[in-house]
Amino acid sequence: MKWQPAVWPGPRFLWSIVLLAAFFATTGAAAGLYPVAVAAVVLLIALTICDLVIGPQPAQIAVERIDLRHFALRVPNVLQYRVWNRGDRALRVALIETSVEQLQYGVDELRASVPPRSQMELARPVVPISRGEVQLLDLFVWYENPLGLIRRHVRVAAPERVRVYPDLSAVERYGSLHARNRVIDAGLRKMRLRGAGTEFESLREWSTGDAFRGIDWKATARRGKLMVVQHEVERSQNIMLLLDCGRLMTPRLDEQRKFDYVVTAALSVATIAGLANDKIGCVAFANQILFTAAPRPSKVALAQTAERLYDLEPRFEESDYSRAFTYVRSHLHKRSLVILFTDMFDPVASATVLSEIRVLARRHLVMCVFMNDAAIENALQTAPKETADVYRAGVAATLLEERRSARALLTKLGVRVVDAPAAKLSVALIDAYLDIKARALL
Repeated sequence: MKWQPAVWPGPRFLWSIVLLAAFFATTGAAAGLYPVAVAAVVLLIALTICDLVIGPQPAQIAVERIDLRHFALRVPNVLQYRVWNRGDRALRVALIETSVEQLQYGVDELRASVPPRSQMELARPVVPISRGEVQLLDLFVWYENPLGLIRRHVRVAAPERVRVYPDLSAVERYGSLHARNRVIDAGLRKMRLRGAGTEFESLREWSTGDAFRGIDWKATARRGKLMVVQHEVERSQNIMLLLDCGRLMTPRLDEQRKFDYVVTAALSVATIAGLANDKIGCVAFANQILFTAAPRPSKVALAQTAERLYDLEPRFEESDYSRAFTYVRSHLHKRSLVILFTDMFDPVASATVLSEIRVLARRHLVMCVFMNDAAIENALQTAPKETADVYRAGVAATLLEERRSARALLTKLGVRVVDAPAAKLSVALIDAYLDIKARALL
């Protein structure tokens, strides 16, 4: 780190000038005070020269960022720094970060007093307000010795990159998953359901109440008595995340875009699916396919999906649902859970989605995920006071009816629907996924 300090008068020097000016103003009424005022000026000059001489020298102070970590969207965190004072006198130091759009700083100027010949670690509160890669720029530092008459300013070239990922705290807040849905117990447990699933578990003798289709005729022939097969729920099933990155995902709900909530929910359910040993795949699309990942074992797939989604941005363009669903049908041959993240407000988009889902649902289990907009509920629950409020309520009622119609049609097609407030979308989706696993619907 190369220091090129600029020297500026400090606040103590400026206040001294103000006080001296006021003192000189009073000398007109009391001529005997004039020599005292002159002496005060000489003293200030002497102390200022002393401040310049005693330093500190540029080599006696150093600043750097430390322990840079990945951030989570809208989750409070800190930027940490280490300050070295190699001089013989205590220093007052302040650190100022160059402003960046993706981060919201808790304090503009981070101050500390560093003892002589020591180092100190400082932390600046920060809240990431946008996903993706953040380019941290230069640090602006000022420091002064105990006299405090002269303040040294320096610009430290400290480019760093930090990544802002979706907030997956919903997974941690979810609680004891195995107690709620009997799917996950101490990390991973097979859920055994007699007569359900497709993985072979064991053979046993036929008993009253057993389904006729469960008889294993080869085993019956070998043993000379009726034998039935018991299956267990498959340990590894395919989960395909289908993310709409088009214009329907660009509006903001509260402080985040719809797509931010979608990415968070997608990675949250992928994390839980990984505990159940399911294979995770992903298709992100707008007017064209943006990226794809075939279903793979959970640890590999989750890392790959998080890496691809953390900085993915929605595009203000119409999504090509036909292309996305065609890709899924042609590449996903085993019956799978396909989770579509989209919105159903647009009647044209809804008709296209419904026609494509109709075909896909014949072979796969399809779940459609979209989020409530609190503005619609507020518009309907608030009594109109002006003409604009009446129009707003009318539009909200139309959108709500279109949403209900889309949900009803999806339900008739055998599609499971998750429609939850944006802030609760992750937990609602995890609940729906665990319900599917518990009922062995795949």
